[in-house]
Order: sequence, then C-alpha cells, then structure tokens
Amino acid sequence: MAILEVLHFPDPHLRTKAKPVKQVDNAIRQLVDDMFETVYKAPAIGLAATQVNVHKQIVVIDLSEEQNQPLCFINPKIMSSGGVQTVEEGCLSIPGIFEKIERPEHIIVEALNYKGESFTLKTDGLLAVCIQHEVDHLVGKLFVDYLSSLKRQRIRKKLFKQKKR
Repeated sequence: MAILEVLHFPDPHLRTKAKPVKQVDNAIRQLVDDMFETVYKAPAIGLAATQVNVHKQIVVIDLSEEQNQPLCFINPKIMSSGGVQTVEEGCLSIPGIFEKIERPEHIIVEALNYKGESFTLKTDGLLAVCIQHEVDHLVGKLFVDYLSSLKRQRIRKKLFKQKKR
C-alpha cells in the first residue's frame, strides 16, 4: 500500500472529468486500498480518485473515528436527492479552509463496491454530504465552486500565501 500525493487547489487537474471504471480488477482494488491509506494518514473522511490525479470514477469514505468502516463507491451515480442541509465542509485538496455549504439532505446513490458488485444506498446527514462532495470531484467540481467568486479569490490567495511559507 502507498500514501498518494493529493493535488491542491487551484491545480487544473482537479477540474478533469473522471471516466467510468470498466472492470473492477486487482489494479482498481490496489488503488482503492492506497486511497484509504491516504485518507487514514491525512486524517480525513473521504477522497476521490481525481484528487490523487487518477481520473477514474472512484470514491472512498470512512466516517468512523476508529477508521474501520470503509465505504467504496466505484462509478457512483446519485439517483435522487431531497431536502436541504447546511454543513461546514473541508477538503484535502483545499487544506485549512472550511466553509458552510448547502446541499441536499438525503440521497440515493448507486455504485459498484470493492468486489465490483452493484449496490444502492439510501442515506442522509454527513454521509450524504460526503458522498455528494466526493462525487462532485469526479466531475471536476470543488466545494469552493458553491461560494461567491470573491470568497474563492480570497481562498486562492490564502492558499498561495501558505504555500510560499
């Protein structure tokens, strides 16, 4: 297993649209394992393959404190959503920045699991937010895209200053 390098905003590769996984094989499972290792090392709760410059539709999430409830979503599709919730979001690709974002409160997602088996999950709350956040990455969208252009510009400047230090 390996810790993968996470891209940081405004890296243009974060805007690349991920392609569907054709077959869940050992190479895909190894990538998923490496993504989980990267999440756990950070520590974080989710990661999309786009964030590690692999443009395949893969998302990993683990909301547990003990890091023992891994969820893998390959080729995830949000089939329906409803309600509204506002949650403070952060992102490994935008370190140290947290902003309140409004998203649907509950979703139904279809995907393939680690074994390549199809499943459907109906969820709400933090897991629904996390899935939506990571699926956004797969289409080149970041949580800062939900903010005003002025806020995005301030975040870009702040990150640039941090990088210079």
